[in-house]
Amino acid sequence: MKVEIKVPSPGESITEVQIARWIKKDGDYVERDEEIAEIDSDKATLSLVAEADGVLKTLVAEGENIAVGSVVCTIDTDAKPLAKVEPKKEEKPKEEKAKEVKPAATAIPSKAEGYAAGTPSVAASKIMKENNVKSESVQATGKGGRITKGDVLQSLQAPAAAQTAPQVREQRREKMTMLRKKLSQRLVAVKQETAMLTTFNEVDMSAIMNIRKQYKDVFKEKHGVGLGFMSFFTKAVCEALKSFPTVNAQIDGEEILYHNYCDVGIAVSAPKGLMVPIIRSAEKLSLAQIEQQVIDLATKARESKLTIDEMTGGTFTITNGGVFGSMLSTPIINPPQSAILGMHNIVERPVALNGEIVIRPVMYVALSYDHRIIDGRESVGFLVKVKQMLEEPAKMLFEGNDPIKVLLHL
Repeated sequence: MKVEIKVPSPGESITEVQIARWIKKDGDYVERDEEIAEIDSDKATLSLVAEADGVLKTLVAEGENIAVGSVVCTIDTDAKPLAKVEPKKEEKPKEEKAKEVKPAATAIPSKAEGYAAGTPSVAASKIMKENNVKSESVQATGKGGRITKGDVLQSLQAPAAAQTAPQVREQRREKMTMLRKKLSQRLVAVKQETAMLTTFNEVDMSAIMNIRKQYKDVFKEKHGVGLGFMSFFTKAVCEALKSFPTVNAQIDGEEILYHNYCDVGIAVSAPKGLMVPIIRSAEKLSLAQIEQQVIDLATKARESKLTIDEMTGGTFTITNGGVFGSMLSTPIINPPQSAILGMHNIVERPVALNGEIVIRPVMYVALSYDHRIIDGRESVGFLVKVKQMLEEPAKMLFEGNDPIKVLLHL
């Protein structure tokens, strides 16, 4: 009996997928629930699994687009796996005694070749000594096989000619994956359909770096994850979103949709393109929980194992170009969200502090936002709030307020 394997539906809005890679080849014996192929949609990469034991027959080539619900392969359940045939051990033939070979007598140069064969002339010998050239590397053309001055000069020019040989220029074409194609379309659409602006600020990272330096070992020992920068930024963003809810909102037709939760997307560079998995209700998570989710989601993204649910429904996005060495950038909004925060590399810079020039680890941060829904006051105020949270981390424990004022009920 042949079992037909059809393309499963990755999501409601997806009607077509692409066969990214056949993990199992045509004619291979597969087992039930074994991964046999990777399927690319315009949102994520999914796995296709075998629904029965049997021999695989592929019907669609790698890189080919196919409609959801179409048959991509069959499995012949009547076929049995081929028995493994162990190769027979070949008997080594008995070694024959090597016949003694008498060394050949030294060849005597012929009269045509002459006894001067391989001997450089006086001029040639001088050039060979100056350039450390051996007679074996020179092709002799002189009378009786003698090496002439011209032979040596020709030998010296040969390597230079080889180095100046023209290099071969090649081009290579690859079909865009559905994920890359969709991403490119969305990026262009954002520029055309939104009123995107970017505002900038700088953050003194001294406080965060001191905390990490002091507690990173204890933190990892207790929680099993490292204490990175992303958890601090996520926490700071959540506090700032509470103060500026419009930054956490989005346009839905002729209405503005507000959220009382923070589903923060973390941009991850994956082999097949940019992925933005979501940390759900990030405002309720501890730093350790955020770090664990960042690790889990980033690993899934790089292994192409993210699900559609893990990549949809975010309300705000953070992207970190600093891991690639970026000093400053203008990140592009991830629709239908209204804003995105860009992190960058940390560089020691001179800073004026209390009338003195001091060196501080500084990061430039950028907030790109949709001016249709977010005004300048909200965008600048939001970024300043993030800056304050990062430079005074204790405020994160008091919903962004000064701890002393909270203590004094001011």
